[in-house]
Amino acid sequence: MTYHIHHSLTVFLILFLFIFAACEKDDDNDPSGNDPNDRSANRQGVGASANALLAQDQYQRLVVEVQFPSGFAPRQQTLDNMESFLDRYLNKPEGITVRQSQVSGFGDDAYSIDEIRNIEDDLRTMYTDSNTIAIYLLFVDGERKEDNNNQTTLGVAYYNTSAVLFEETIRNLSGGLGEPDRYKLETAVVNHEIGHLLGLVNNGTPMQQDHQDEDNGSHCDVDDCLMYYAVETGNVVSNLVGSSVPTLDQQCRDDLEANGGK
Repeated sequence: MTYHIHHSLTVFLILFLFIFAACEKDDDNDPSGNDPNDRSANRQGVGASANALLAQDQYQRLVVEVQFPSGFAPRQQTLDNMESFLDRYLNKPEGITVRQSQVSGFGDDAYSIDEIRNIEDDLRTMYTDSNTIAIYLLFVDGERKEDNNNQTTLGVAYYNTSAVLFEETIRNLSGGLGEPDRYKLETAVVNHEIGHLLGLVNNGTPMQQDHQDEDNGSHCDVDDCLMYYAVETGNVVSNLVGSSVPTLDQQCRDDLEANGGK
């Protein structure tokens, strides 16, 4: 009888220590229970996180990570305008934080989107977790590799929470005689690409009425709307001279509100 009691106590102690050790290991990795190496939440298609970004049900806080190589930081006014844009449309009661950092490892004249994804894999530090959803914005010191005399790309949203801004191209088209102020062009492109992350147009955020420019993909058919296709190309430059930065038209605003936004 004594043997059986002692044996049972030993088994209990071993089981307790095993469970305790397992809990300790999980807590060391991440108190939220998320795997810090799991980036799948930020590796989905554009528009897949539209509701998560707009609404407060799943994530109450947003962090925007902005990275750029030496000499290619965006204007502070651009980032302030971006934050105001996000605050205007996103329901994030615990706030929106923008974090900037200068990074190395650049130096090409042109970048493909696959190369941009590789740069993000190497340099991005902020990812979506239990209470916070993260956006990644990369400003690069070159143009898009696919550009030619007939095509100029200023920005591309390429993951559900990621976008690249071709800062060298933006600078080449702004700040000079007969050109818009750089912060205006940067703001227009940044907010346009964020609009795509928010599911506009008809790509993660359903339309309340038809206003998609189907000939140009997920864009608005209103030519003075922020989500007009020309905003992410060099065609927008002449429209910004002497004008304010374009905003979302009422149809796009209605779409965002219906999908959990303000």
